[in-house]
Amino acid sequence: MTRRSVRVRRIYDEPASEDGIRVLVDRVWPRGIRKEAAAIDEWAKDVAPSTELRKWYGHVPERFAQFEARYRDELATQTARTALNHVRTLAERDTVTLLTATRDVDHSQAAVLARLLREPL
Repeated sequence: MTRRSVRVRRIYDEPASEDGIRVLVDRVWPRGIRKEAAAIDEWAKDVAPSTELRKWYGHVPERFAQFEARYRDELATQTARTALNHVRTLAERDTVTLLTATRDVDHSQAAVLARLLREPL
C-alpha cells in the first residue's frame, strides 16, 4: 500500500519544488490570480463543496465539524466520487498539493480532502 503524500497550501503562496502535482480544489476561481500565473496542473471543481454548503459554512471554525460531515456526504455523489478518485490516482503517482484560496487551510475543504486521500480505501 502506497502512503499518499498530500499537502495543503494556499494558491497565493509561491509554488515550491516539493509541491508535485498542484490541484486547485475550489469551485470558484481565486480572486487576483491570473490563470496563466496560477501554476496549477489541474482544477478539480467537482471535488469542491457545493455553493450552498460553502455559503452556509462561511469559514466559521465552530461549524467545521458539521461542514466536514456534510461535505463528506456531498463527496459520495457519483460526480464527486469520480473526481476524488482521479485526484487519488494522481496522489499514488506523485506528491499532490491541494490548493485553496481559503485563508484558514486547516478549516477548509482542502484539509478534509487531504485526510480522505490519506485514508486507505
